[in-house]
Amino acid sequence: MSQYAASAIRNVALIGHGGTGKTSLAEALLFRAGAVQRLGRVEDGTTASDWDPDEQRRGFSINLSVLPVEWDGHKVNVIDTPGYPDFLGEVKCGLRAADAALIVIDATSGVQVGTEFAWQYADELELPRAIFVNRLDRENASFATVLAQAQERWGPRCLPLHLPIGAEQSFRGLVDVLALRAYAGDRDEPADVPGDLLEEAQSWREKLIEAAAESDDELLSKYLEGEALSDEEVLSGLRRALLSRSLVPVLVGCATRTIGSAPLLETVCRLFPSPLERSVRTEDGQELTADPDGPLAALVFKTTADPYVGRLSYFRVFSGTLKADSQVWNSRKQVAERIGPLYLVRGKNQTQVPQVTAGDIGAVAKLAETGTGDTLCARERPVVLPGITFPEPVFAAAIHPKSKADLDKMSTALQRIVDEDPSLRLERNPDTGETLLHGLGDSHVEVALEKIRRKFGVVLEMTTPRVPYKETITASAVAEYTHKKQTGGRGQYARVAIRLEPLGRGEGFQFVDQIVGGAVPKQFIPSVEKGVVEAMQEGVLAHYPLVDMKVTLFDGKDHPVDSSDIAFKIAAAHALRKGAQDARPVLLEPIMRMQITVPDAYTGDIISDLNGKRARVLGTSPSGPGLTTIEALAPLAEVQRYAADLRSLTQGRGHYTMTFDHYEEVPAHIAQRIIEQAQREREAQRA
Repeated sequence: MSQYAASAIRNVALIGHGGTGKTSLAEALLFRAGAVQRLGRVEDGTTASDWDPDEQRRGFSINLSVLPVEWDGHKVNVIDTPGYPDFLGEVKCGLRAADAALIVIDATSGVQVGTEFAWQYADELELPRAIFVNRLDRENASFATVLAQAQERWGPRCLPLHLPIGAEQSFRGLVDVLALRAYAGDRDEPADVPGDLLEEAQSWREKLIEAAAESDDELLSKYLEGEALSDEEVLSGLRRALLSRSLVPVLVGCATRTIGSAPLLETVCRLFPSPLERSVRTEDGQELTADPDGPLAALVFKTTADPYVGRLSYFRVFSGTLKADSQVWNSRKQVAERIGPLYLVRGKNQTQVPQVTAGDIGAVAKLAETGTGDTLCARERPVVLPGITFPEPVFAAAIHPKSKADLDKMSTALQRIVDEDPSLRLERNPDTGETLLHGLGDSHVEVALEKIRRKFGVVLEMTTPRVPYKETITASAVAEYTHKKQTGGRGQYARVAIRLEPLGRGEGFQFVDQIVGGAVPKQFIPSVEKGVVEAMQEGVLAHYPLVDMKVTLFDGKDHPVDSSDIAFKIAAAHALRKGAQDARPVLLEPIMRMQITVPDAYTGDIISDLNGKRARVLGTSPSGPGLTTIEALAPLAEVQRYAADLRSLTQGRGHYTMTFDHYEEVPAHIAQRIIEQAQREREAQRA
């Protein structure tokens, strides 16, 4: 593959709801451009994009893929991204390497939840975008419906650049509205515009010319004075409108039949911005342009772990030139990195190159310290590019090794997979002692464990995590305990009197020293506090940690010979446990804040299901045409597996976010079951 100047490069991310045909579209573009000789099929696992065994087995994209194609003197880096919510982290990574987004919409389904999120992510990065209406050959496909939905949601800036010829099974081509010419058949052969579409095409063409004129004061003046704009003026105006996001071109096609693939490539090359038109700002506000002779600034937007070649880092060069066999500086981690061979990638295939210049995308193996979101630059001219913000995990699984051999390798394998996918999060829960892997859904975590098995030979199992309940008190109590032990030599003696008082939720722990007259010598008071704190780690109901309480030390007694730090610590711990039993202890459970976005038709079912999960629905709000967002508070114990529930309730058309909100008292009848279960588990451990 040839090296291209930034002006001839287009970096385009394919984004959208799951199952809309993004991977098939990427394959169609590769095939039409001659990059592959045979058109692969997702169903057969033969596409250039879905080469990972997990993708081939499951039949949908899990990882982003970079798929460069050459067309009409341009290099188009097509970045195919997953559409399913569990893998939105890959979408975030792909968009950071792109200069524009192509939102793929299924003509039979229209705007869906995933479409909304794709649009939102493109908004966050201020990316120019276009819409590709796919699968127009399917039964119930409707271009008019999709266009109406897009304009209702995103306004009249969504203008058709193409019109479909025929509908459903008779779909056979498209009309290029701007050029007033048609493309027919699987090969996009030039043809005359059908008579029944000519008037509509001319009407939309006038709206496109108006959008072009509005992008520039001089063009607008000329247009308003009734002068005709030249083809070049219209084209440059549309480029400006697309770049400023005042225009969203709508294109059409059928990816599996390659209809519309050539006109799409032409549109990308003619209208989409090059890296030269999309400068980037560093974290300190410095503006960088795609100048190959400028200061080096490359962002690592994806990392993969391979048991044979090690870590492979995908990067986008925003400024300067990254050369093979060179030394660079990781400005985020403040470490030097040795660059070995550089590669241009197409799916799983790699082509070694001497350098990667500004605007292009490449890969490098075996970087020791660099991870996703890091910046590579020259040490003498350090710059830090904005990193990548990942969605918050909504699902957690407790991870266990299958064997002792797996236990020895578990920590390393988990860390390597988290390095590869930063939307995963690894945690050891101090309350339950479990190793937790957090992800964007159950499939996300399952795929991560499958990758660990396949890549590193470590077999791990996942179970539902124990809920991190806590305990607290609801009344005040006074407790006294005397620790006295005589064993022949120096004995142990300490007397402690404390007062326990409840605090508000989330206020934590307070220790107050009210000793007067030296009843407890000052040197022993820290030991009293330490004994209290340690005793609070196991509550009196189900051995969950005690929280949100104030403990006041108001009296005590020491012995001139037998008192010691350990004696006061033991006395304080006993006093705490005794007092907690008398202070009306209760069980607390974590409450999660949820935002669930679903098609309107499912709103009633979702609310009914939430009510059955002890949730409190806080409200609903519209979230685009045909979509509703439901906000609710729900106990973690009821929604740990909500990803599967939502998928079942909405046929995979819902999406949600979930974050910890607060702790709340468990209803008495449920608390009793939890306490009894904890007692049974404790007895089983003793047996």
